[in-house]
Amino acid sequence: MLDDQLRSQLAQYLAHLKGPIELRAALDDSAASREVATLLEEIRGESPLVSITTEIPPGVRVPSFAVARPGHPSRVRFAGLPLGHEFTSLVLALLHVSGHPPKVSAEALHQVRELNQPLKFETYFSQSCQNCPDLVQALNIMAALNPDIEHVAIDGALFQSEVEERQILAVPTVYLNGERFGQGRMELEEVLNKVDKSGQERKAQELSKKGVFDVLIVGGGPAGAAASIYAARKGIATGIVADRFGGQVLDTLAIENFISVEHTEGPQLLQRSNSTCSRIRSI
Repeated sequence: MLDDQLRSQLAQYLAHLKGPIELRAALDDSAASREVATLLEEIRGESPLVSITTEIPPGVRVPSFAVARPGHPSRVRFAGLPLGHEFTSLVLALLHVSGHPPKVSAEALHQVRELNQPLKFETYFSQSCQNCPDLVQALNIMAALNPDIEHVAIDGALFQSEVEERQILAVPTVYLNGERFGQGRMELEEVLNKVDKSGQERKAQELSKKGVFDVLIVGGGPAGAAASIYAARKGIATGIVADRFGGQVLDTLAIENFISVEHTEGPQLLQRSNSTCSRIRSI
């Protein structure tokens, strides 16, 4: 299932496990279940802290497996094979469920832990989707840290009947408590902004303490970024209002028609824009 390079990388990461991990497999006699079983055995073979149990709780998709600490509920689950771009999500789930601290801000971690409402997320992904891992990993972090949160990442190719029933046309698509929650690339802070009403109020209070802007730009895509850069260069106090900095270009690959740029990728373009804005702020 895993080639030598992936197995070597997996062993290196599993060396950072903070405690024992239990892989709880829900399997049947299908070929897909046999593939999942093979993957779990290979993971167990790379660390003495990893064990495998079998269980099929009511309502759980088959094949699937949960990543949990022994004696604790199953809150992080993968339905299908988290390979391709989702292999990183699997490795990070193993680490974070074991207690290894996620690389996110202390404010975000506190906000996740303070959520006090039952949240059951379901995310549909594909192994070739480059925009899916950020969302899957964000929701896995939330489920690993907060006992009121559950997340299952679902390989849409394996559960086609669900994809058709829910009329899912693109991935990632995420449901919360049975209702469609969002679609497209999202990071942890964006998810928290949508579910944490008290967090929205805190951010509004923080914003009210800021000074008055000379210019307020609505939208953080390429046009908004360019406008803010040129306004800031003129010494104008500039603010940006946006759901996320980068806009829809973040979900775009192989950009070949952006002014003065022969070829780039959405995330790379955002990184360069952030670097430029940081330099301007420091002037």
